[in-house]
Amino acid sequence: MTDNGGRRHAWQRGVRESVQGADTELWPDGLADVVPGGFHSVYVQFGDLYPEQQLQLQLLYSASQRAFERRTRVSARVTVVRVLGNALSDPRLGDAKPNEHLAEYLDQEIADLRGRLAQDSATAVSRGLNIGLAMGSAASLALLAVPLLWGVDLLGALGVALNCTNRWSLLGAFVCGGVGAFGAVLSVLVRLRGSADQLARRQSNGREGIVVPGQMARSMRHEGVYRVFVGWILALAVYFLLSGGIVTVFEPPATTAEICPTPGSPGSAAAGTEFWGFWCAIGFVAGFNERWAFGILSRDSTRRPGKNA
Repeated sequence: MTDNGGRRHAWQRGVRESVQGADTELWPDGLADVVPGGFHSVYVQFGDLYPEQQLQLQLLYSASQRAFERRTRVSARVTVVRVLGNALSDPRLGDAKPNEHLAEYLDQEIADLRGRLAQDSATAVSRGLNIGLAMGSAASLALLAVPLLWGVDLLGALGVALNCTNRWSLLGAFVCGGVGAFGAVLSVLVRLRGSADQLARRQSNGREGIVVPGQMARSMRHEGVYRVFVGWILALAVYFLLSGGIVTVFEPPATTAEICPTPGSPGSAAAGTEFWGFWCAIGFVAGFNERWAFGILSRDSTRRPGKNA
């Protein structure tokens, strides 16, 4: 029982950390705390000869304790400790002036650590966005399934009667919006490929370390859900514009009047298929252009100074 409970607890912690990131370090260490015993005077000399490298190692050691993934935290901290140990035990540290080759070694290790932590931030951003998109897609499926399965019965219980034309119009709106949500998901995934590092820089305003990876992941989860519902809204807007005849760019291949039977017409099942196909395509294209809606919302912030509206 203890082993099973321990494994279950470890599994739950792993799932939680994969979504929210590793737990916060309550007692973070400084670079001076990991100096080997007997090397404190050498560490002071190291700071005098290589102040820039010491500062970078200190910053990277602090950043490693805020990394999103636990494995990245461990590997980055071990690397910093090893690099510091190598530098303190290097006989060239006793020279009166900084050694060119030792400085180059430190710079290369620092660059490698910075790249590793930047990749960790990109992982936090992409994972947070993917989870947000999944949550938004699940909510979209629920929002689409409820009216399709129980919408007519629910309205009937409320005393609202819908004829055939009204039912097809209402279902067309929900289907168009639902497919638009998945179009928005695909749009985000296409742009996310190979650009997670750019999103990470956008979240931190281009300054490394200004936002911890866990906060980036949480922000991008909200962003993912928001994008899905932007796809819904865009698809619904296009549906009402076209079906209401406000915009006549496209002419629907079938209308609800052609689908529903009337005293003078038996209706057409083939027209119903054309109706679904047309509005699914329109909804997907509208949702796929969710980035255009983001451009409208951020228009004021991207307008050049001095340019009148």
